Parts: sequence; C-alpha cells; structure tokens
Amino acid sequence: MEKRKLGSTDLSVSLLGLGGFHLVELPEREALRIINLYLDQGGNYLETAESYGSGNSEEKIGKVAKVRRNDFVLATKSTQRSKEGITKALEGSLRRLHTSEVDIFFVHGLNRFEELDAIASPQGALEGVEKAKKEGKIRFVAFSNHVTPDVALNALSLYPFDLLMVPLNYFDRFNFPGWEEEVLPRAREKRMGVLAMKVLADGFLWESERKAIRYTLSLGVDSLVMGANTEEYLNRDIEAVENFVPFTPEEIEKLWEEAPELGNYVCRQCDKCLPCPLGIDIPRIFLLEGQYDRQMQDGIIRDPAQYALRERLRFWLGNQDYARKAYQELNPKASVCNECGECEPRCPYKIPIIYKLNLAHEKLADARSSD
Repeated sequence: MEKRKLGSTDLSVSLLGLGGFHLVELPEREALRIINLYLDQGGNYLETAESYGSGNSEEKIGKVAKVRRNDFVLATKSTQRSKEGITKALEGSLRRLHTSEVDIFFVHGLNRFEELDAIASPQGALEGVEKAKKEGKIRFVAFSNHVTPDVALNALSLYPFDLLMVPLNYFDRFNFPGWEEEVLPRAREKRMGVLAMKVLADGFLWESERKAIRYTLSLGVDSLVMGANTEEYLNRDIEAVENFVPFTPEEIEKLWEEAPELGNYVCRQCDKCLPCPLGIDIPRIFLLEGQYDRQMQDGIIRDPAQYALRERLRFWLGNQDYARKAYQELNPKASVCNECGECEPRCPYKIPIIYKLNLAHEKLADARSSD
C-alpha cells in the first residue's frame, strides 16, 4: 500500500489508516484478526481513543502492539481538557496499549471555542501534552475537529500542532466548506500532516464508497482513517486506495452535479441564485441549514431504512446551537421571502429554493430542542 510522509514529521503512513472505533463492535478474536489482516496487507496506521468503548478499542490494539509494535504508527486520543485529566488519560491509554510511547496523541474533538480556551489555560491540557512530550510518552501532537472549521483555524494558531484530522467528504463539503477551502490550505502552509476522517459521511455515502474514497484522496491528504468491522469492508477499502486515480476538476464538478446524495436539495454554494430582490442571502441560509442538520431533512418520504439513517446522522455533529445563533443574527431571514421566483431558474441544480427557504427557516428559528 502506498505511503505518504505525514507533514514535516519523520513518519510515513499508508493511504488507508485503520480507525479503532468499530473494533468495539467486534469480539476480541475477530477484532485482532481484522487488525492483523490490515497490517499484513501493508497498512501501518492504527488509531484509537480512550473513549472508544471505555478503553475497549485500546485494549484490543494493545494485544497486537505486544507483538507487532514496530509494524505500525500508533495514535490515540483524549477529550480531556485539563492538564491533570489528560495526563491521567494518557497513562491509562499507554497501559492498555502495552507501550511506553505513542507516535501521535490527539487532543480530541476540539469543536468549540470555549474548548480552545480551556486547553490553553493555566493547568490546561496543552501543559499536560508538553509534559508528556518531554517525558518521551508522546512523539507528535495532533488535534481533531468534527464540526466547526472556524475552531480548527483558530487551533492552528494556538499551538504548534504537528498534524490534524478533520472530516473530508463530498457531502459535508457543502455543509462545512471551510475544511476544504480554509483549513486544509492553511495546514499545508504550516507543513502539517493532514488525516481525513468521515470519508463516507458517517456511513451516509455507503452506496458510493469508491467515489467517496477517490474524492477525498484527490484532495491531497496524507491518509484516510476509516473503520472496518468486517473483512469484506476492509478489503474493499484497501482495493479502492490501491487503485486510486485522482479525480480531474471536471470529474469533481460532474460528481457534485450528479451525486444522488446531493440530489436537487443540497445547496452547492455556487451563488448563482443571487441577487435576491429582497436581499436574502440564500446560500448563507442554506449553509446554516447544513450546519444545523447537514441538509438531511428535506421533507421527502422515504423507506424506513433510509429515514432511520438520516434521522441518526442529521444531528450527529451536535452543531444545532451554533447554527441557530448565527441565524438569529442574520438579516433578512428566509421568512421575508415573497416567493417572487426569480432565484429558482438560476439554480443549475434545480433546487426548489422557495420550498427549501421555508423549511430552513422552520429548522433554524424553532426554539425547541433538537437533541
């Protein structure tokens, strides 16, 4: 499997990294078989977290590390925000992983501005990370961001992280475009390593797996971190990365136009619907809708399985309060639309803009909890 240098570190990682979240779903014997199969086929990046099954994922990877520690780059993560908390978490991780040092340690899930303040404060998590580096327990420091590109941008200036991991896929590209348009270029300017997660948009793109993998690899990331809970899924992912050919710009445009998951509902942020005679910022409202529920609730009646998948994933990122607050500050709102219809013929994706504005307003102006 092809390997790429991870930013300015001395690590080279395979195009496909194995995430440890789904190992929790497997009996130990099967989990170990999946891990060893991945390593035997040339993969060399294993990633886990203390929170995955309350350490269960780390314990399973630790059993492999006992005998194959030199065969892979090892990463784990913690959501602790204090020096004391993250120090204790790291000690537990090292014990479960049967190692004295991890190659990469993530400050995990930096999704809110208040969390940046917490980790950078006196006795914050970054002090614990620095202490662990000096003690030889951590080689490189990373952070992950799941939902707020603006927070990721601020994190890049907060601390000299060696690498980052963010969601990159062709569906959420239109809900959180900042990851591709701002965070990724800035990280490359700083010579940071870039890992991509949520390549299948938490499973939403499962019917377009190969296209999704190809799209994200075409962005020039160092590795895709994907979970696998069956040998079949693992082999399909490996085959996709081993046969990877980058998309051309024309092919990407065609994907954006024809992808069934985007359809004629998800706004592509092309701005061709503007200007609105009433000054409504139509793309901005749809962007906030995407940040609210990933534009997954579109009012279309589907079969129970599709409905359940969308209901499970639309609030997966937990960003509703940020989206609603931003909408409260936006004027004019979608509710002032007089349905003149000037915008709809301009949309190259045939989005029913008037209908979508009404639905977006209902979502973003509703004060009821969506948890």
